[in-house]
Amino acid sequence: MAFFVMSFCDLVGIGVDRVSADMHLSATLAQLIPSAVFLWFFLLSVPVGILQTRLGKRFILNAGMVITAIGLLVPFFFYSFATVLIGFALLGIGNTIVQVSANPLLVDVVPGNRTSSFLSFSQFVKAIGSMIGAPLAGFFAAQFGDWKLLFLVFGIVSILSVIWLGSVKIEETKQEGDKATFGSSFSLLGNGFILLMVISIFLVVGVDVGFNSNSGQFLMKHFGIAQTAAESGRSVYFFGRMLGTFAGAIMLTRISSRKFFMWTSILSIVSFVAILLIPTQLIAWILVFMIGLGVANIFPLVFSIAVEKYPARSSEISGLMIMAVSGGAVIPLLIGWISDLSNIALGMSILLVCLFYLFSVSLYCLKK
Repeated sequence: MAFFVMSFCDLVGIGVDRVSADMHLSATLAQLIPSAVFLWFFLLSVPVGILQTRLGKRFILNAGMVITAIGLLVPFFFYSFATVLIGFALLGIGNTIVQVSANPLLVDVVPGNRTSSFLSFSQFVKAIGSMIGAPLAGFFAAQFGDWKLLFLVFGIVSILSVIWLGSVKIEETKQEGDKATFGSSFSLLGNGFILLMVISIFLVVGVDVGFNSNSGQFLMKHFGIAQTAAESGRSVYFFGRMLGTFAGAIMLTRISSRKFFMWTSILSIVSFVAILLIPTQLIAWILVFMIGLGVANIFPLVFSIAVEKYPARSSEISGLMIMAVSGGAVIPLLIGWISDLSNIALGMSILLVCLFYLFSVSLYCLKK
């Protein structure tokens, strides 16, 4: 359930489309919504990683889900562009905390040789929440005239998850020796391998959020697809991600995580090049699905490869990795800016550059 709650940050995509339509925002201004969410990953991840070595992962995880619930309820009860930004900022703060604590807590409760598999399965659960956001918003808009009921429903789910986690008995691993500090956390960036992996997280989240928040506009402007149908494109993307993480959880019990990283990067690049070059609507839907399938496992693969190499530093690595989720604030803003200056296809090509970097890192990991 914690990973399901983690998916609520992907509401930025439907938020961009719906709030833009309600308030007539420019592309650049609309991309302040994902920036309001993902900026906090940069500011808070390392402090939260340090704090959880003292207070425990479960306590920190529950605090994150409480703040997530508050962030969802603010724009439901008070709807303006300012309160949307405040609500999504609180959603970002809560989600930062959830992501820092949920991944290492999951590592604590699964067999060590199944870490990559279980982390991929957790992303499968997260993808379910991401996938149902847009259809639920459309359903609430059609049936009740208010798409924002989505915020209320997900806020209640967050509160129920807090109650559930609080009632479960968990044996957490404790960090031996000196506690984590800012110095010990950031000193890990002096390790070339950790730095490569942190940048990988920055870019893969940028790809994920960038495609999520811009896919609706991309399908409308590049392929001439109607708004309602184009908005559902992100559900097709998240359906691909959901199936990809489910398949990854099974395949990673048999395939090396490093080889899987390389092949999934290749699939992402091929699919993205094709969607930029082939102007056919039917093929576009297939390629949106394929992009989701390709990107699906890169985050858990990078995280597990890094933690498996340095298991004693998992809280500090988790803090740095989740700090890099701030790529979701930077890359979409860059796409929006380039799209305003030129066109949406050129803006989206930024994501292709990110994918080529990820492919090169996968080759490095395989070689080493």
